[in-house]
Amino acid sequence: MAEYSDKLLKDILTRTRRIAVVGVSTNPVRPSYYVARYLSLKGYEVIPVNPGHAGKELFGQTVVASLSEIDGAVDMVDIFRRSDAVPPIVDEALAAFPELQTIWMQIGVENPEAAAKAESRGVTVIQNRCPKIEYQRLFGELRMGGFATGVISSKL
Repeated sequence: MAEYSDKLLKDILTRTRRIAVVGVSTNPVRPSYYVARYLSLKGYEVIPVNPGHAGKELFGQTVVASLSEIDGAVDMVDIFRRSDAVPPIVDEALAAFPELQTIWMQIGVENPEAAAKAESRGVTVIQNRCPKIEYQRLFGELRMGGFATGVISSKL
């Protein structure tokens, strides 16, 4: 697994405002659903992208079929697709968003060629990581055993 400094990850998660989540599911038990929902609850504007669910509503947004259908700029593209599906997603992201800051590939998703292409255009690339997990870890939300327990405090 590639190593990314906590400073870099925290910087990305602090400056990012608008995230396109490619491969989002409408099924609440799927990671792509609950990660996107979590990010929306943390104040990010999450644009759900999935051609199979286009037109449906998720997290107060209409699901779009492709990145090129998104109006306006996007800071981060978060990819929930197989590694071999990444290159055309990165190509579309680079074409659709000239000011794109970050391509984030979820746990188990890596594509060195697509990453190199994005990096050559000045885009930061994170591979094989989850922004929800990193947010919780870096902003102090993880508790016992890595789980957010919901416990505020306990006095002994």
